[in-house]
Amino acid sequence: MAFVPEYWHWLILGMALSLLEIFLPSFVFLIFGTGAAIVGLAMFFIPTMALSTQVLIWAIAICVNAAIWFKLVKPRLTDQTMAGLSKEMISNKTGIVLEAPSEANNHGRLRFSVPILGNDEWEFICETTIQAGDRVRVVDVSGNTLIVVPA
Repeated sequence: MAFVPEYWHWLILGMALSLLEIFLPSFVFLIFGTGAAIVGLAMFFIPTMALSTQVLIWAIAICVNAAIWFKLVKPRLTDQTMAGLSKEMISNKTGIVLEAPSEANNHGRLRFSVPILGNDEWEFICETTIQAGDRVRVVDVSGNTLIVVPA
């Protein structure tokens, strides 16, 4: 007699993988667990679904969950606050302007060659006119924004 997975098998697998995330925090098991739960819900509504279709739905759900994680969730988890960190850590560092400040928005974006304080791209303010590709040097910090001058 062949094993035929029911909807509750997939739901239990999803819960087990999601609970495993408590012990191994990497969000990989959560991605796989939510994929299994999606298959369980699909099986609840279509109980005669073939095993190959179930596995295909699981693979697609994993890919969609991973894309959502890496494109939407993970970038928002980077901590860009500089509270409690001395400005000496970033003062006199030079970077290249990615986006020059415009007249409407006086903030631009620059990139350092190596990450500084956990990030390689920072927002900046410059009182002089600069263009994308120019090198700038950090002279001060205002909140999470760097104050720069041409290098």
